[in-house]
Amino acid sequence: MLKKFKDISNSKQSVVIIALVILIAITFETLQQLYYIKRFQIADNITFFDILKAQSYRWLIWLIFSIILVWTVKTETIRKKTTLSIIKLAGIIFSLVAINIFIISLIQIIVSNDTFVLEVLFSEYIPFFTYQKAPIYTLGYIAICLIVYLYFENEKLQIEVQALSELKLTHNKLYKKLRTQVDEKSTVLNIKIGNKRKIIPVEQISWIEADDYCVKVHTTTDKTYTMRSSLKALESKLNTNFLRVHRKAIVNMDLAKELHLANSPNLILKNETEIPISKSNLRLVKDFFN
Repeated sequence: MLKKFKDISNSKQSVVIIALVILIAITFETLQQLYYIKRFQIADNITFFDILKAQSYRWLIWLIFSIILVWTVKTETIRKKTTLSIIKLAGIIFSLVAINIFIISLIQIIVSNDTFVLEVLFSEYIPFFTYQKAPIYTLGYIAICLIVYLYFENEKLQIEVQALSELKLTHNKLYKKLRTQVDEKSTVLNIKIGNKRKIIPVEQISWIEADDYCVKVHTTTDKTYTMRSSLKALESKLNTNFLRVHRKAIVNMDLAKELHLANSPNLILKNETEIPISKSNLRLVKDFFN
């Protein structure tokens, strides 16, 4: 039963809840009046449906005025003026209850064929219906306010969620588009030196040498920096012009000057540094030069 109710749209759920609230309020008040009639023996042979029929027009009037509340709650929810809204709604609820009581008091005088006298209206009918109707009318209006407020707040939340979902989709598409256009390789190396950090542009790196658990970064300024990393980790981050020529060396091939193919092949850089080339990497170096 609960699962079926959840499957209903939010607007229909709100209508069902409001209808249940009204039904409970009408049933409660009718049973209350029936109890008093029988308890104090005010009339004989009065049934639940007799009382319900007699007061049906009163609840119809109450229901018509509730439309004003629904419109007000919707407007104030959009404006997001919480404190002012509560004070305003409280004033509207008490005003509507007072108008309801005044109207049903007038109708009751007409139905009872009593002579219309203002003194009787304000001294007998209005106090009677205020005592009988004001509490249940007020609670009913408050319940409608809460239900309608939650409905419109939920509606706003769903709109925001939908907007965020569309924004996420747009960002994902943009990310995928940029990813195909932007090179994700590093353009700098961030090296820690004592308590400081040294940023070295990769184009200033001539070659990188393995040194136990660290690497030595040799630059075009003839300075060498040590950083905690491995050649394998750096190899995946550097541009394609950096080539692994030996298990202990990565070279910036833009700075390579000559390739010597002697018994022990080596690479000569522009600063005349000689770097050995392993047999397993020789083909890779040759292909690069070609």
